[in-house]
Amino acid sequence: MNNLVPETTLNDGLTLPVIGLGTYLLKGNEGGNAIQNAIDIGYRLIDSAYNYENEGTVGEAVRRSSVPREKLRITSKLPGRYQAYDKAVTTIQESLYRANLDYYDLYLIHWPNPKQDTYVEAWQALIDAKKWGLIRSIGVCNFLPEHIERLEKETGVKPSTNQIELHPFFNQAEQRKWHEENNIKTESWSPLARASEVLHNDTIQSIANNHNKSVSQVILRWHYQLGAISIPKSASPVRQLENISIFDFTLSETEMNMISGLTRFDGRLKNQDPAAYEEF
Repeated sequence: MNNLVPETTLNDGLTLPVIGLGTYLLKGNEGGNAIQNAIDIGYRLIDSAYNYENEGTVGEAVRRSSVPREKLRITSKLPGRYQAYDKAVTTIQESLYRANLDYYDLYLIHWPNPKQDTYVEAWQALIDAKKWGLIRSIGVCNFLPEHIERLEKETGVKPSTNQIELHPFFNQAEQRKWHEENNIKTESWSPLARASEVLHNDTIQSIANNHNKSVSQVILRWHYQLGAISIPKSASPVRQLENISIFDFTLSETEMNMISGLTRFDGRLKNQDPAAYEEF
């Protein structure tokens, strides 16, 4: 299965599969079994975070799986309460200890927390951790263009990725265009809009019927054709396999536009606007 999943190359040379597994709420032995199954059926990108409290579970799944560590791409994220430089360095080390891993392939700042105004020193900690070999690639989540411009201006280093809320009800066209112009890869969190009403949308269902695919597969194919990396979460082996089986059909330009046209001005699922939202 993994041979069928295309990869994309980040601006620092690291390759990532174009679809991975989100792991929010996947914890303990049950979560470890779900993540291990995902790896065994072909997932190679596993997305975690310090605040998910499951880095240990992810590490255990990596050890249980039959896939060599170097073939996997494991992600974690720095929480807002530890953005001060010294705290950030310690937290990155703690993330690795929790997972019992020697390095993370991708490590991200989870939110900019602009009121706190410490994301630049957090970024410097990620830069240094990469120099020390603790991280292979560094990026951000939920950063607006002005936040990223400041990172590059003050440190000279541009993120490889920006993981943002992206789904048919919030297509992030302007942000995605900006990423493309600046050679930053877009990664989609909640790509299926947390399995909300989007899975019952008549427009997407009609497209799914045309291709004899599920609504979820059509949405994930839409992400892929937008050029975004998606990380759908599922503990179900059936759903996991369904979500990764999206490379044997193509959406037409008309179908892509129909899905993109579902976007809403207030499409954020929980009104988490990075310009104001604070996550700790």
